[in-house]
Amino acid sequence: MPIEVELQELAAGIAREAGELARERRAVGVALAATKSTLADIVTEADREVEQLIRDRLSADRPGDGFLGEESGAADSETGITWVVDPIDGTVNYAYGIPSYNVSIAAVRGGDAPDAWEALAAAVYAPAVDELFTAARGGGAWLGGRRLGVTGPNPAGALLATGFGYDPATHDGDLATVRRVMPLARDLRRMGSAALDLAYVAAGRLDGYFERGLKPWDFAAGALLVEEAGGLVTRIDTASARPMIIAAGPELHARLSAVLEI
Repeated sequence: MPIEVELQELAAGIAREAGELARERRAVGVALAATKSTLADIVTEADREVEQLIRDRLSADRPGDGFLGEESGAADSETGITWVVDPIDGTVNYAYGIPSYNVSIAAVRGGDAPDAWEALAAAVYAPAVDELFTAARGGGAWLGGRRLGVTGPNPAGALLATGFGYDPATHDGDLATVRRVMPLARDLRRMGSAALDLAYVAAGRLDGYFERGLKPWDFAAGALLVEEAGGLVTRIDTASARPMIIAAGPELHARLSAVLEI
């Protein structure tokens, strides 16, 4: 079995188990554990518990692999493979009872820096709706038994998604970016989960996605889904504190890039 497929199957199984734990914890109530970058950016006890489950399962199945998790930090790789994990992407949605949250797991080769790694496998599992998106490099992106593909040009304009940072100081800049993009759009969505936004681009539910300030675990799995569905994913302003990610089919990606790379 190719290593990419092996890693995909492992990621998928663990994502399902972790997602079920997250869903169960949500059903009995959410306890807030801390805040992250700002008071609005929260961590729940479930985030930590779910990440520990993922870390334990990966350690048992693939000892020596590296790990980069949102809640528990990094561990160096002895094998060349690193797992990049967001245990609950969309934590604010999760805390408020909004079903747009997921478990995001990616296996990458080449270290834990996005500009250096090669993504090999990905799983994004949305437990509230029981949808599992998976990809293996060279093997396509999938939702259940259906192979995914990004959309092509639409004369009505593009259905786009974006997100905003939790720091109020960044909101004016983010809104200015939206104003630049809107001439290309038929409408805009703001779901609060980067991995799901990317998965939906891969599935053709969205035409494109852009956002500043994502962390590696926010997009590692979702970016591979888009690429394996025939789309393009790039990052610009990577030397800044808030790089921009752009994901879409090739033609729309070019148009978004022309607007956003100003």
